Amino acid sequence: MEFDFERESNKPAVMKILIEIFIWAAQIGAVIFIAYFIVYYCVEKTNVIGHSMENTLDADDTIIINKFTYLVSDPERFDVIVFKQSGKEHSYYNIKRIIGLPGETILIKDDKIYINGNIITDIVNVEPMINYGLAEEEITLEENEYFVLGDNRNNSEDSRFASIGNITRDEIIGKAALRLSPFNFISKLNLVESQD
Repeated sequence: MEFDFERESNKPAVMKILIEIFIWAAQIGAVIFIAYFIVYYCVEKTNVIGHSMENTLDADDTIIINKFTYLVSDPERFDVIVFKQSGKEHSYYNIKRIIGLPGETILIKDDKIYINGNIITDIVNVEPMINYGLAEEEITLEENEYFVLGDNRNNSEDSRFASIGNITRDEIIGKAALRLSPFNFISKLNLVESQD
C-alpha cells in the first residue's frame, strides 16, 4: 500500500482557501445586511415636492430622512416629518410639520392654533392663515393620529383638508433631518428669533 504524501501535504492549503472563501462570503453578507438595515431602518434620501414647506424647505431640495429615530421614540410637536399615505389621492412622500399629537384637540381661529384650549406659539416664521379648513371646528385626534401643517400655511394641503386629514403613526416614514444643499439641519431652519 502506497501513501500519497503530496495529497496529504495539500490539505492545509485547501483548508486555508476554504477558510478564506468563508470569511470573504461572511464579509459580503455583512455588508449587504448593513446596507439593507441602513436603507430600510436608518436613513433615506428624497426630494421635496411642491411649495408647502417654504420658507423652511423649497421645492426640489434634497433631504435626508432619519427613519431610525421613530423606532426608538415618538414624534414630537414641531418635528418636520416625511409620510406616505397609501390609498389616498397622493401616494408620494409628503413633508409637513407636526402640530397636534395623539389624543389632543385642535382648533384654529383668529389665526391662532389652540391645542386643548390653549394657544400654542409657532417656532417658525409663517404667514397668517387665510383658510382654517376642517380645523375651524374642534378636531380630536385618535391615539395614533397626528395633525400636520405645511410651513407655507396658505399654499399647503395638510391636515386641515380632507384630502390629507390626520396622519397615522404607521404612515410616518421618518423625521426630515438634513437639507443637503445648502447643508443644514432642518430643525434649525426658518426659526422665529428669540425675544429674549
